[in-house]
Amino acid sequence: MNLFLYVMTVLIWGTTWIALKLQLGVVAIPVSIVYRFGLAALVLFVVLLLSRKLQVMNRRGHLICLAQGLCLFCVNFMCFLTASQWVTTGLIAVVFSTATLWNALNARIFFKQKIARNVIAGGALGMFGLGLLFWPELSGHTATPHILLGLGLALIGTLCFSAGNMLSSLQQKAGLKPLTTNAWGMLYGASMLAMYCVFNGIPFEMEWNTRYIGSLLYLVIPGSVIGFTAYLTLVGRMGPERAAYCTVLFPLVALNVSAFVEGYQWTAPALAGLVLVMLGNVLVFRKPKPVALNAKLA
Repeated sequence: MNLFLYVMTVLIWGTTWIALKLQLGVVAIPVSIVYRFGLAALVLFVVLLLSRKLQVMNRRGHLICLAQGLCLFCVNFMCFLTASQWVTTGLIAVVFSTATLWNALNARIFFKQKIARNVIAGGALGMFGLGLLFWPELSGHTATPHILLGLGLALIGTLCFSAGNMLSSLQQKAGLKPLTTNAWGMLYGASMLAMYCVFNGIPFEMEWNTRYIGSLLYLVIPGSVIGFTAYLTLVGRMGPERAAYCTVLFPLVALNVSAFVEGYQWTAPALAGLVLVMLGNVLVFRKPKPVALNAKLA
């Protein structure tokens, strides 16, 4: 079951960039995010109410959902989308891939979980592999103020993503399932971003055509309802650090799709990076060998 959820998350989030690209046009980006998570929350609430699986939360649960909505469904998206104005997607992908290491560190700090060496080694190997995959983009950057600002925003977005992972893990330890917490979190996140749009005078326009509506529905159902539920379920089952290795594999899927859709050309460094990413994946999910009793007594 974990493998199915993992593969599904990687495939879904590795292809959402196509829908995000199709969203660009008349509707402002923050408004599109509001539509996405507002509709996703509505779908989740309808499903949960009809199936009678909506869990009751106390005040503490709602406060954590509020924080989760701020981190996962509001601030991190605004940070990454703003950063993309000055920083290429390759560099953003490399920064985002550090979520594996941040999750391992945060799990140690907040939940006293031991940091597995294979997770750190695999995450570092995967990040190095991504560096090779996106080397042409990375080598073209110079340290201008806008680039540094974009990198800072990408890092803040990654830290918010990691914080959202910790909050979801905390909720699951309390017996609350991702379907319920995601429904409330998406509602809170969309509401806060809607208030931001109103405050800044951003109009709530709609583009009534197949391109925009189709891409929006893809982001709502597979991208949000299924993707976030599958991923955060993995956070509860596998731990935040292992689940976060998905962030290293997303760009890999995106590049393969780009090879068919946009004519992306694989190079020798990119293929070497692909090998390193896959080796990192093997390291992250390798089970530690049990320590022999004789070794302990020696």
